[in-house]
Amino acid sequence: MGALDGYKILDFTTLLPGPYATMTLADMGAEVLKISGKDKYDLVVNWPPVVSGTQVTGVQAWLGRNKKTMFLNLKKPKAVEAVKKLVAEYDIVVEQFRPGVMDKLGVGYEALREVNPKLIYCAITGYGQDGPFAMKAGHDINYLSRAGIAWAAGRSESGPSLYNFQIADVAGGSMNAVSAILAAIIYRERTGEGQFIDVSMQDSVIPFNSMDGAAYFAGGPMPARESGLLNGGGIYDFYETADGRYMSVGSLEPKFFAALCEAMGHPEWKDGKILRTDAAMVKQTFRDIFRTKTQKEWVEVFSTLDACVEPVMDLQEVSDDEHLLHRGMWPEVQIPLSDGVTIKQMGCPVHLSKCPPRYTHAGYPEGYHTEEILTSLGYAKEEIDTMV
Repeated sequence: MGALDGYKILDFTTLLPGPYATMTLADMGAEVLKISGKDKYDLVVNWPPVVSGTQVTGVQAWLGRNKKTMFLNLKKPKAVEAVKKLVAEYDIVVEQFRPGVMDKLGVGYEALREVNPKLIYCAITGYGQDGPFAMKAGHDINYLSRAGIAWAAGRSESGPSLYNFQIADVAGGSMNAVSAILAAIIYRERTGEGQFIDVSMQDSVIPFNSMDGAAYFAGGPMPARESGLLNGGGIYDFYETADGRYMSVGSLEPKFFAALCEAMGHPEWKDGKILRTDAAMVKQTFRDIFRTKTQKEWVEVFSTLDACVEPVMDLQEVSDDEHLLHRGMWPEVQIPLSDGVTIKQMGCPVHLSKCPPRYTHAGYPEGYHTEEILTSLGYAKEEIDTMV
């Protein structure tokens, strides 16, 4: 059985934060029904390409994994009625609208808890349910900027830099939604009470200021680009190789730095004292030395050394990595309604020994289960047509 078998989630989210959160819960056994607007464009669902031989994009196949999907126009009274019927048996709701939108539609927390007093209702927003910025629109880059994360990121000369990763969306919004929902489930098991969960993506990345943030509020200096131990101010950095690729160096602790010095041909620096007197020279020397060999050659050099030095890999290399294959991070998942088509997907990072994640199927085309679900609630076809 799955860890969350028996829990049923209504998912009103779009884009990335909510859908990734509910996919993680679905991988662990929760029954997830995604409800979306038939005519509302979802940038992520429509992200190309469409998988050959199927009706879904690669992203849709991934984020829709283990879920059912239906269309409802929440501006229609019958659709609101249908949601309330569903909430009688679906005991968790996740939504991603701006504050108050679900209330105006008649399917907010207060309205739905009247139907199901044990309801757990999770709202994911950019800036939270209250405060001066509650109604502002935003994206990942905005939350990172307003949380102080981007201030000390990047290079001194060129300014902040982007990662090809939605940090506030996934590490912030998605993961905090998952942990908060699981905590609310435990609370409900103990007390019988549901509750409202307010997840703000900006709030979620405030702790990502981590050591620099804690140090600053204890009287330390304001973080600045390429000034700290972890943002380019020391040897912890990326180094270009002879073939234009890169190696990552994380040799912070003394024993790792000693191994790095041996590999770089400077055993006289092993004691680390040079870093207190001429760290810039050491880093430039390392940059020059890394450019003398290809990435493949450096991988071979460090293959027998415990130095925290690894290659910067592309996705093809990562998907072929023997360690990640061993860890089961690249499952082949069946795409529904296709002629046996499977797709390699990014797997669930939660490894549970008694109830590991399951990959029952990839995502269905949006709205596929509409008629099935609404018919089961007692609606006739002509009613269904007006509800979507």
